[in-house]
Amino acid sequence: MKLHFTKMHGIGNDYIYFSTFDQTIDDPEALSVRLSDRRFGVGGDGIILVCPSDIADAKMRIFNEDGSEAKMCGNGIRCVAKFVYDHGIVPADKTTVAIDTLSGVKTIDLTVENGRAVSAKVDMGAAILKPSDIPMDHAGETVVDQPLEVGGKTYRVTAVSMGNPHCVTFVGDVDSLDLPAIGPLFENHPAFPDRVNTEFVQVIDDRTLKMRVWERGSGETWACGTGACATVVASCLNGFCRKGEDVTVHLRGGDLVIRYTDETVVMTGPAATVFEGEIEV
Repeated sequence: MKLHFTKMHGIGNDYIYFSTFDQTIDDPEALSVRLSDRRFGVGGDGIILVCPSDIADAKMRIFNEDGSEAKMCGNGIRCVAKFVYDHGIVPADKTTVAIDTLSGVKTIDLTVENGRAVSAKVDMGAAILKPSDIPMDHAGETVVDQPLEVGGKTYRVTAVSMGNPHCVTFVGDVDSLDLPAIGPLFENHPAFPDRVNTEFVQVIDDRTLKMRVWERGSGETWACGTGACATVVASCLNGFCRKGEDVTVHLRGGDLVIRYTDETVVMTGPAATVFEGEIEV
């Protein structure tokens, strides 16, 4: 059986996208493991299914490189919004689309140039700070600048959920970190029962941050949209940035602009198609 796919990325956070409007995907967990391999597969941080939805323009399902299913992906949802626009799933005059996820329905405003969506602004919803909802094993009402021992070293961490769990820690120099050694220790820390995405953040100024991310199930990726949102939330809670202001987050693959308010977190960034193809499965 042949499956049609589209390779897309949001500032280097790349996934293999399959529409299930016109084809059936069996065993997406195994398919993600097989195709994500950058030497023996298509290559990517996982696969994303673009599915019909009864409550939105489309539904998004995300499977990480290790086959585990995620609830939300900030870079992925921008690409899904571009996918449904560019492939005519929504009318050409509809530049605001709704995408159903395991974290709820998200609204995306598209910027269109020459008939193609090139960037998107996503209302990501309110940040979740209650430890049991992140989830994180912690007795307090929030986890802001709290000590956490990881690999024999104590880090100051802030925990946030943007539909998936994040642990944010501030460092002096993100480029010098050995993430392949540190990342798995955070990801599998017993304080996080569902594992955790970890953001290592260097504060440039009150409107500029630099971040590297270790994603659960995928390792270090070039970008993480929900991670950038969690980073700005944590930066505001720690007094490095201010609510209601645009903050630019520099990631390995490019920049995202995040605004954190009492009501929601808004993320703006590009979405790009790399190529389309067919693969025998």
